Amino acid sequence: MNIIKRIQQIAIRECRRLKENRIYLFSMVIFPIFVTFFFTSLMAEGQPQDMPVGVVDLDNSATTRKLTRMLDSFQSSKVVAHYPNFESARLAMQHNEIYGFLYFPKGTTANLLASRQPTVSFYYSYASLTAGSLVFKDLKTAATLASAGVGKSVMTAKGYTDKQIATFLQPIAIDLHTVGNPWVNYNIYLSTMLVPTCLLLFIFLVTAYSMGSELKQNTARELYAKAGGNPFIAITGKMLPHTAIWLVIMLAYLYYTFGILQFPHPGGWWSIISLGTLSVIAAQGFGVFMFGLFPSMRMAMSMCSLWGVLSFSMVGTAYPTLAMDPALQALAALFPMRHFFIIYEIVVFGGNHWGDVAINVAALTFFACAPVFVMMRISKALKEYVYME
Repeated sequence: MNIIKRIQQIAIRECRRLKENRIYLFSMVIFPIFVTFFFTSLMAEGQPQDMPVGVVDLDNSATTRKLTRMLDSFQSSKVVAHYPNFESARLAMQHNEIYGFLYFPKGTTANLLASRQPTVSFYYSYASLTAGSLVFKDLKTAATLASAGVGKSVMTAKGYTDKQIATFLQPIAIDLHTVGNPWVNYNIYLSTMLVPTCLLLFIFLVTAYSMGSELKQNTARELYAKAGGNPFIAITGKMLPHTAIWLVIMLAYLYYTFGILQFPHPGGWWSIISLGTLSVIAAQGFGVFMFGLFPSMRMAMSMCSLWGVLSFSMVGTAYPTLAMDPALQALAALFPMRHFFIIYEIVVFGGNHWGDVAINVAALTFFACAPVFVMMRISKALKEYVYME
C-alpha cells in the first residue's frame, strides 16, 4: 500500500474519532469562538470609559467646581461621588468603589489668586494597571489645568496677549503622533495577542490529548499497523484533519479581526494568512514534540498547558521582553507565541518585509519540525506503551 493511501486511511479514521468524542467539538470550535468574541467584545470601545472617581472639595468655590466638571467631562473618568473629608475618600478607594480622587484643600482658590501656590492633591489606585494609568492621566490633567487657568486670568488682567500667555504657560508645544494605532485602542494590541495565544494553547492541548488518547484507549498499535510501522505516516495522517480544522478556525479569527473589525494591517492579507498557517503548524509540531518527550497523555498535556500559560507573559506585550532578565529573554525564544507576535508586530502591523523576521520564521519552522527529534520515542510508545491507570 502506498504512502498516500495509508495517510488517507488514517485521516479518515481520525475524522471518525473527532466525530465520536465531543471534547474535540468544544476544544476546537466552541471554545475558540467563545474566546474570540469574548476578548474582542470586552474591549470593543477601545479604551475603558467612565471609570469611577471621587472629589473631596473642601474649598467649594466656583473654580474648584469648574475643575470638577472638567474632570467629569473626560472620556476615561466619571465623578460618581463627593466626599466630606480625606478619610471617606480613602476608604472608598480601598473598597474599590472608586479608582482615585481629587483633593481640594480649603482656601485653594484664594491662594491661587494670591499666587501662594496651594497644594491640590490627587490619589489613585494602581491595583489595576490600565485603570490606574488612565485615571492618573485625567487627575494630573485636571490639577495642571487648575494652575494654568488661574495663570491665564492673572496674565490677561496684566495686559499680556494670548500669544505671550501661551508661550509662558507652554514654552514647548508637543506634536504627538501615535504610529500604527493613533486611536490608542486597547482592543487592537491586546486582542491580537490574547486570542492567538489562547488558540495556540488549545492546539497544544488538543494535539497532546489526541496523541495520548491512542495510548489510553489501547488503539496505538492499530494506528501503528495502519501506518505500516512508519511513525511519520501515523502522525501525518492523524494530524491532517486537525490541521484542516485549526486552519479554518485561525483564518476565521483573522478574517473577523482584520476584515470585519478592521484592525490595521499594512502588511496585507498574504502576510496575515501566511502567519496564521505557519503558527498552526508550529503549534501542532510543538504538541507532538511534547508527547514525544513525555509519552503520556497526562504529562504531555500538563507540559503543554504550562508552556501555553507562560506564553501570556513571555510574549512581551504585558511586560516588554527586552526589560526582562537576560536569562528570561533567551527563554522567550522557546515559546512559539513570542515569534508569532514579533512577526505580527513587524510584518502585519508594521508593514515591513519578511526578511526582517527571518529568524522568527525559522523558529516557527523549527517548532513545526520538532517531532523529528523525538520520532524514535513516539515509535516506541506506539508499539510498546501500556497505559496504566
